[in-house]
Amino acid sequence: MSAFRIAPGDPEAAGLVGRIRELRARILFDRGRRPDFRTADGGYADEQELDFGAWHFIGRRETDSHPLGYVRLSTPETGELFQTRSYLGAERYEEVLREHGLGVAETFEHSRLVVEHQARKLGLGVHLNAFAIAAARCLGAKAMIGTSGTADGQDRFHERFGFRPVPGTRRYVERYTEDVMIMLYRAAAPGGEYSGLVEQLEDVFPSATVSARQAGLDAALVESQGQPRETKPRRSAAPVTEAAVHRIADATDDCWQPVLHDLGRDEDRRAFEALLDSGEVRQVMDTIEDQLRELVTSREPVLRTSPEAVERAVAEQLDGIAPREYGTWAWYPWSGRLVHLLPREEFRLVRTDRNRGRIERPEQRRLLRQRVGIIGLSVGSSAALTFAMEGIGGAFKLADFDTLSVSNLNRLRAGVHHLGLNKCVIAARQMLEIDPWLDIEIYPGGLTDDTMDEFFTGGAGPIDLLVEECDTPYVKVAARERARALGIPVVMDANDRGLLDVERFDLEPDRPLLHGLLGDTTSGDLTDLTFEETVDVILTMVDRERISPELAAAVPQIGTTLSSWPQLASGVALGGALTAEAARRILLGRPRPSGRFYTDLELLTSADRSTLA
Repeated sequence: MSAFRIAPGDPEAAGLVGRIRELRARILFDRGRRPDFRTADGGYADEQELDFGAWHFIGRRETDSHPLGYVRLSTPETGELFQTRSYLGAERYEEVLREHGLGVAETFEHSRLVVEHQARKLGLGVHLNAFAIAAARCLGAKAMIGTSGTADGQDRFHERFGFRPVPGTRRYVERYTEDVMIMLYRAAAPGGEYSGLVEQLEDVFPSATVSARQAGLDAALVESQGQPRETKPRRSAAPVTEAAVHRIADATDDCWQPVLHDLGRDEDRRAFEALLDSGEVRQVMDTIEDQLRELVTSREPVLRTSPEAVERAVAEQLDGIAPREYGTWAWYPWSGRLVHLLPREEFRLVRTDRNRGRIERPEQRRLLRQRVGIIGLSVGSSAALTFAMEGIGGAFKLADFDTLSVSNLNRLRAGVHHLGLNKCVIAARQMLEIDPWLDIEIYPGGLTDDTMDEFFTGGAGPIDLLVEECDTPYVKVAARERARALGIPVVMDANDRGLLDVERFDLEPDRPLLHGLLGDTTSGDLTDLTFEETVDVILTMVDRERISPELAAAVPQIGTTLSSWPQLASGVALGGALTAEAARRILLGRPRPSGRFYTDLELLTSADRSTLA
């Protein structure tokens, strides 16, 4: 980031001012959303005399690269030209300042915060805004005033820095195609969650200033197409230390647990502030006030008929606590996101509110007390995510030795940025992004003889149900042998014809494994199998006489024209639904007998099954 001031009426700065205006106008145009910033000849214009005499702040990836963001700070020297003065009218403008004990000679104006689309997730807007506030404080401002749009939540964004809306100033402005309001910041009582960052940048501001001649805004860097010449990727927003970049890079390898901060604890508060100042945070997500409204209306749906009643209930819920201090902040190191959430029990109440009518709250609490083991996180990943979304289990053990490859992307909910990552880690991250309080243990080496005891009964506690979705015959049978010995029910989806397999070893301790399809075969008989023997055993397990015609035709081609078993995302998604339905019934003590069950979508949706006449 750099800061420079253009002197009032400086004729030599006309070219620089023109490029600043073009940069702002192009971003404000926003792909046609604000057409008034486009000229008849296809250019961009944002003519404001206020640019002369103002401070200008530019954010880039590198010192000589394309500007990605901009904000302006105007001093009382040009107060007659302030946007807020024009918006309110001179008389009302001065009246507003007097109402807050302020004078025109001590009030600065903050305006024109714009950030390129590709940089809006990097935290650049936060740092530019904090930089302008820091500069104003450093320059002796007692207050800052500015206009703020409301369509994209810019007003809420400014509130997070300590700006407060001026009542009675909101109105629709045609040029901006949205409602606009006046907001005021008082240096004596800054508040806001970014106060620490502002204080840090106050020390940085003097050394970040350059002359207008050194600003580096040549025409090539603000060309109307808006494409940066320099596209070197960065993981986090400025200020970034080399150590911070390495920490984030390391987090992509095997990190899967979020860090939770309760600002009511001094230790957590210190760690939280240090995190904000570290440069590791790419994005801060704070919707706590919306979450509070959901909380109170989930408890009392009738409140939705009265916005005033909702706000009163929210105030009662806060009970004097500042919204920033309420609940928990969850830090996800692998994505650089910091997310503000309700406290655990309130979060879970709201998150599962729409389950009611199907899963009532006492049942929800009962399910959250259960621990589920899942072996095989390819097909099993769909079960894991469905369980997490539906609230089936509050604790999980995940086992898979494999890493994500390109060919897995046809059926796993993952992205190209996950390639090479262990499948347990991917699933755990996704589950904890749904509910950061889940208790998850991972076994990235897979289920082996060495980890079998810990997986079933050790670690944080024994499992209550096993979802088995692995491809190795030895593990499939060895896991069932252990489950039967411990009285743990097993469910499996075979990803063909919607086959759901249920073995209630909790109710039938002598039940034959896999319904007797393998006879007296034990896990010890299934070591060192050839590829052909493995295929034959798996076909026996799933009953080769009942597999789909497509799978039957594909099996002879595996290893020759087909690289492996054919599987589709639709089948995997269906398997997640089937195993979740079975697990929920088992864990709640509802009827779900042992057996094989088919939900063959081709048959169930055939023409003769239509319910229409």
